[in-house]
Amino acid sequence: SNITECILSGIMSVNGKKVLHMDRNPYYGGESSSITPLEELYKRFGLPDGPPESMGRGRDWNVDLIPKFLMANGQLVKMLLYTEVTRYLDFKVVEGSFVYKGGKIYKVPSTESEALASNLMGMFEKRRFRKFLVFVANFDENDSKTFEGVDPKVTTMRDVYKKFDLGQDVIDFTGHALALYRTDDYLDQPCLETISRIKLYSESLARYGKSPYLYPLYGLGELPQGFARLSAIYGGTYMLNKPVEEIVMENGRVVGVKSEGEVARCKQLICDPSYIPERVRKTGQVIRVICILSHPIKNTNDANSCQIIIPQNQVNRKSDIYVCMISYAHNVAAQGKYIAIASTTVETSDPEAEIEPALELLEPIDQKFVAISDLYEPTDDGTESQIFASRAYDATTHFETTCNDIKDIYKRMTGSDFDFENMKRKQNDVFGEDEQ
Repeated sequence: SNITECILSGIMSVNGKKVLHMDRNPYYGGESSSITPLEELYKRFGLPDGPPESMGRGRDWNVDLIPKFLMANGQLVKMLLYTEVTRYLDFKVVEGSFVYKGGKIYKVPSTESEALASNLMGMFEKRRFRKFLVFVANFDENDSKTFEGVDPKVTTMRDVYKKFDLGQDVIDFTGHALALYRTDDYLDQPCLETISRIKLYSESLARYGKSPYLYPLYGLGELPQGFARLSAIYGGTYMLNKPVEEIVMENGRVVGVKSEGEVARCKQLICDPSYIPERVRKTGQVIRVICILSHPIKNTNDANSCQIIIPQNQVNRKSDIYVCMISYAHNVAAQGKYIAIASTTVETSDPEAEIEPALELLEPIDQKFVAISDLYEPTDDGTESQIFASRAYDATTHFETTCNDIKDIYKRMTGSDFDFENMKRKQNDVFGEDEQ
């Protein structure tokens, strides 16, 4: 089971529910784990010879299968702070976010001063963009004096861009690199959501300065483990290496899970789509290419971590292409090595050709591992069956969509809205854990 299930088991335990967490894998976090040692990654991708000497020590590597960064002011960081799972993790700020335009990459301007210095746009465009950023920063949906004639629930984002007379390139990086939309469908939606997303980006950036993103030392696999510990503190039980043979139903409702001949009884079940193929539908595919490099990415100012977004318009596609890069600086690779992971939503029958623009930016590549995953979403909302399936991970490079899924499952399970306050550790609930 993935990080979604690990977070939910932690939250449900804090809420006083009795939780049994079973995983058919021998490690925490399913698809959202980090693979170590490096030999294991080669094996998983069917490369029997294993890594060459030049890759250094295998156990210096922790390679994420699903690359994502955390938004500094975003929902996952809030979940980590409220549950105090932060005490098990160390984060580093990602050094920069870049956007692709006309075959080159540029730093995403995210402050007024960066916008004025950026060579992404001309002088007059910069002034208009700056006005737009000020408008967004001051915008408060509860105070109509800040609206400047915009109706947050009616005016489309396309009209807001028109109002500030912003050109196509600026619209591209604002929608895709600041508001982090994967397609252009948002242009014809009411503008409130986009304005909130740009605000989140700016506020996250304001916290640390270099970029709005954080990444944990030793890789994303640390996150599910942190929530597993949280669950255990509240009496949750974890079973790894536990094959699931059957989900036991009575009168259309789940009553238990059969494993190794025994049934663990339950009232509700949360799982990822792979456990219940008959209750999910395939919605598409994502291609992810893990690349090992011996050099930082060109034109990133030798950053040891960064994100690059290739807006779909720039490469005649419907969906963006993303690159996440981390390195030895995060204890996920051998000294002097970098891991860049390119991902996008598959649109044709030749996914590898689709991701080529990203791979070109990474040359030379020492070794690449190509994975194509099916995307599923639940067809059953769980009201009758009490089975709650999470969604597969999309191509985005941050955790906001995952957190929306967690909130959605929580609401379907408990009947009440997700409230961060319910995640706070109770003062005396430490079960012998040393206070730090």
